[in-house]
Amino acid sequence: MLVLVLNKEEEHLERILERFVEIGIRGATIIDSTGMGQTLACHNNLPIFGGLRRLFENCRPGNKTVFSVIDNEERLQKAKTVVQEEIGDFTEPGVGILFTIPVNNVLGLAQDINDKEG
Repeated sequence: MLVLVLNKEEEHLERILERFVEIGIRGATIIDSTGMGQTLACHNNLPIFGGLRRLFENCRPGNKTVFSVIDNEERLQKAKTVVQEEIGDFTEPGVGILFTIPVNNVLGLAQDINDKEG
């Protein structure tokens, strides 16, 4: 499973999802989420380091977390490449995070469109 926490979703989310479809990813779930740093920075009554507060000065509403179960290693690698091409440098503060985790059992995963043809 690929998990992407995207902080600048308005700039990248739609294009990432379009490119996922192009490489054969048929489904993903997108949820609204808020990071710990953002929560702390946007509540003035909580102590926080000044530098961290500056990262979240606008106290925007949060970020998006995208997760997709991808049952093909090649497609998973392509998805990671897509995200990196669209996002750029993940070492920059406030960009987001991408990680993968193994999934042992899945029910209800959409079949690859090519598996239905032929």
